[in-house]
Amino acid sequence: MEPMNDTRILGFLLLGLSEEPELQPVIFGLFLSMHLTTAFGNLLIILAISSDSHLHTPMYFFLFNLSFVDICVTSTTIPKTLSNIQTHSKVITYAGCVTQLYFSVLFIGLDSLLLTVMAYDRFVAICHPLRYMVIMNPQLCGLLVLVSWIMSALHSLTESLMALSLLFCTDLKILHFFCELNQIIHIACSDTCLNNLVMYLSAVLLGGGPLAGILYSYSKIASSIRAISSAKGKYKAFSTCASHLSVVSLFYCTGLGVYLSSAATHNSLSSTAASVMYTVVTPMLNPFIYSLRNKDIKEAVRQFFRRKK
Repeated sequence: MEPMNDTRILGFLLLGLSEEPELQPVIFGLFLSMHLTTAFGNLLIILAISSDSHLHTPMYFFLFNLSFVDICVTSTTIPKTLSNIQTHSKVITYAGCVTQLYFSVLFIGLDSLLLTVMAYDRFVAICHPLRYMVIMNPQLCGLLVLVSWIMSALHSLTESLMALSLLFCTDLKILHFFCELNQIIHIACSDTCLNNLVMYLSAVLLGGGPLAGILYSYSKIASSIRAISSAKGKYKAFSTCASHLSVVSLFYCTGLGVYLSSAATHNSLSSTAASVMYTVVTPMLNPFIYSLRNKDIKEAVRQFFRRKK
């Protein structure tokens, strides 16, 4: 097949999770409920942190940003899926696909970097408690978040610009529910060696690097907790990072599961279903994990609703 220039491409076909017509209402209801739950849960955490001065600390500042990014992740991917199911169409325009690619890479990368920053925050809090407020000052906290945004934006811009240079054949079917980078590279007809190189190098630097930083932080945290003499002290120290550790495990285990299953089985459908876990399910569960395990968040939410009444 002869490659087509991108200016002649009207759009792609997003095949989604299933092409079975009878399953579309189920998928629509499931995605809509998860999207609304994610938006409501994370927005509630944002409002609770904003309204309670006791939560204006580094840990909750990072949680505030994580909740905002989680809303953006699902808002980038799910609305187009819902729209296509509602209109019985699978088409996404070329410009819309590249835009979705840019923002999905941006916000998923931000999730990874913010989780790393939060791990560093917990490391300082447990391993250097007396110097915590000195080290984690507002300037450093703001700088860490700003650097995370810049790094993720540059990465996303690089991937999107390289995707713009790809040429495509007549088969424009994307076996996914959104314009995922790996799928776009896979259906391209032009040489994709450089795209694959950049994609895997970015995965190592912006995926493996943060994961290594998180593992290092928690190895130091574990050593500090073991050194605490009292059982009560150990429990208190562990409880301060239990929620974050749960979110990290969920995000990275599902993310790694996508690529490992894809590499092992070469099954696009299983890879697509697995990717729902870290792009949709994880942002939805984050508010529950933090609110159920955190007394300060629960109290702040109660106070917020009392003030509204």
